[in-house]
Amino acid sequence: MQEIKTEKVTWIDFREPNADDALKLKKRFNLHPLVVEEFSTPTLRPKAAEYDTCLYLAIHVPLYDTVTRTTYSGELDIVICDGTLITSHDVEIYQLNDLFLELKRSKTKREMYMSQSPGSLLRYILELLLESCFPRLDHISRKLDHIEEEIFAGHEKDMVFEISVVKRDILNFRRTMKPQKSVFESLVQNKYKFIEPELKPYFQDLIGTNIRVWNMLESSKETIESLEGTNNSLLSNKLDMTMKILTIFSAVMLPMTVYSNVLAMSADIPFGKNPNGFWIHIGIMFVLSMITISVFKIKKWI
Repeated sequence: MQEIKTEKVTWIDFREPNADDALKLKKRFNLHPLVVEEFSTPTLRPKAAEYDTCLYLAIHVPLYDTVTRTTYSGELDIVICDGTLITSHDVEIYQLNDLFLELKRSKTKREMYMSQSPGSLLRYILELLLESCFPRLDHISRKLDHIEEEIFAGHEKDMVFEISVVKRDILNFRRTMKPQKSVFESLVQNKYKFIEPELKPYFQDLIGTNIRVWNMLESSKETIESLEGTNNSLLSNKLDMTMKILTIFSAVMLPMTVYSNVLAMSADIPFGKNPNGFWIHIGIMFVLSMITISVFKIKKWI
């Protein structure tokens, strides 16, 4: 457990809280038993709930796994009491850790972020988490540009897997971000006693930021689906061309095969005693193949 304390605001942050940590917080801040339970129980959906002694928020932060190359959801539990902000998370949220260390080291930053109220600090934290989505979205945009270049460079087969990876990344990102809007809206619409009324315009601005993130995700989703359709069309066209070439080759070889089988069935092979008989039969086969190709061209099959 880490703690930063100023004259007006105390920020307590801890990772992977156990039962002892939860009980200590309960006794120290007189937290509601349901809030204590939330610290040790995963919350599948974002929520906001107000109790007599505190305001509880549960949000999910989009994080990126460099090994699996996909976004995953990191739960962040937030409790606001009188003069205190408590954050709890089971996974490392680097944006939150960086802000905590920055405030701990810099008095100027503490005066900037922790000189008003826990609600004001909450606003800065939520703004930081939302703004951190844009570099990730820019990274996705660059990957989409790369996929587009590779598709039209003739590397359709290689891009099948890359498209699937990016689609999964966007899907998980969307799954994390979509439910958050209800929490931000509740901070604006409801009259929480631990959130000052003058902060509502700032939380309204966070709703706008969340919409911008969502619109970019929607654009990325539409782009990757279009690229996937284009890639599949090019692959299908290449497969059709391959099958067409194989079919033409088989059709050209068919008369030659029939001719050679007929010669094999005959007891007395025509031109069998001619010293140039082999080349005569080869020439006949060649003429048959030319006739077949000519018929195909007349019919405009090739």
